[in-house]
Amino acid sequence: MHHLPLKLAALLASAAAVSCQNYAQLAKQLSNTAQIYQPGTAAFNAAVLRWSNYSTPVANVVVVPGTENDVVQTVKFANQHSLPFLATNGVHGSITTLGKMTRGIEIHMSQLNSIVVAQDGSTATIGGGVMSKNLTDALWAVGKQTVTGTCECVGYMGPGLGGGHGWLQGRHGLVSDQYVSLNVVLANGSLITVNEHSELFWAMKGAGHNFGIVTSVTSQIYDIQHPNYAMETLIFSGSKVEAVYALANQQWLTNGATMPVDLINWSYWYFDPTTDAEKPVIAMYLIQEGVNKVDAAHTNPFLKLGPISTESVSGTYRDLAAWTGISLSDTPCQKTGNANPRFPIYLKSYNPIAQGLVYELFREATTAANSPFGHALFMFEGYSQQGVKAIGQDATAFAYREDNLLVAPLLTYAPNGPATDAIASALGNTIRQILFQGSGETSLNTYVNYAYGDETPAAWYGSDQWRQNRLSALKEDFDPAGQFSFYAPIRS
Repeated sequence: MHHLPLKLAALLASAAAVSCQNYAQLAKQLSNTAQIYQPGTAAFNAAVLRWSNYSTPVANVVVVPGTENDVVQTVKFANQHSLPFLATNGVHGSITTLGKMTRGIEIHMSQLNSIVVAQDGSTATIGGGVMSKNLTDALWAVGKQTVTGTCECVGYMGPGLGGGHGWLQGRHGLVSDQYVSLNVVLANGSLITVNEHSELFWAMKGAGHNFGIVTSVTSQIYDIQHPNYAMETLIFSGSKVEAVYALANQQWLTNGATMPVDLINWSYWYFDPTTDAEKPVIAMYLIQEGVNKVDAAHTNPFLKLGPISTESVSGTYRDLAAWTGISLSDTPCQKTGNANPRFPIYLKSYNPIAQGLVYELFREATTAANSPFGHALFMFEGYSQQGVKAIGQDATAFAYREDNLLVAPLLTYAPNGPATDAIASALGNTIRQILFQGSGETSLNTYVNYAYGDETPAAWYGSDQWRQNRLSALKEDFDPAGQFSFYAPIRS
């Protein structure tokens, strides 16, 4: 007879004991609005379904808190039964470290979705389960707005804990730069308020996934100053890749040039055989606030390069997600069963030669016969940076305020076993390495919210030793057992 190791046997026995009592003990401690979903139910299946179906966390039960105290009680229950736990909301994090959760409790934050605007109109208190679009719409209805993630179907808190880029960051800074205070449930189940007087405040703004579950946050909000927006879309042949990005450098990124505060430049690469049957196209977006048509000073230089097509649209701030293909109804917001790994890198400017090299790799991957990556997308996000750079480089755990571009291939594919996963990993990392070498930087800077998972804490949180030391010390103080270590852990 084979005997299980004592530690494993104890864990299995604990899990079985919890299963047998059907979490009745926990249910007695929760509010009457909380819900517990068991495996095999439609509610459970919907709650654990993720946007990226690769290296996903595994839960034995889902708890949906109805109150802040429900989160406290769930964490305490998990600790009593030696169960891992993971808070979820928008489920767009695709980092492979999530796969290290192989059992335990998913704490689904969706019911903590209140939005309360302060009487003076300067702040709003936002539940930890609020989604970005819901916050935008609720604030818009009272003439207010704040920085949120750009994609409508992501949570508000998740991006912010990693810094959080958004359309309004040129005016106001990152999502996390708006935080005034946070209510946080720590690993030991205690509930604390974190603000400028707490040493944890610095860490929550950039490395917050490592320290607790945010049940609510009070953030700065602003009067709507520029409701109207315009966008010019220019579709280029891939043969013009070096020229397009050399021009982007010249316009906004080199020789003292900077992105105007009212302008955002995004671009996508994707294979669209109806436009070009042989190679991916470049979709260049020029987005300007406060106008009904993008200024010709921005569009004319690109028009001279000879795009395949152009399109002008005008509307309001709330149209931006649909214009850029990331609204609730667009493909990136659907849970299709695909794997969606990303391989992000921050850059200060484009290296046109490196752009040409990675374009060829992307072309081969998306157009080769029987390639699994035919629906891959390459994303280049160029936001205005004035609000981000106005805040001190050492003011928060977010380390990359001096970088101007967020670049990431998104290698969407249908999961087909370890061999395909390995090909995706090799391709994504090769692309990123070429961009890194072309940047001339000495450290790899990556956006933790897009991370693939094989990066290092130095890449996620900054390579300065003082940053690593400070985060490690805070981790030892607030989460010594490493219970918050499933998302880009400061230490493994």
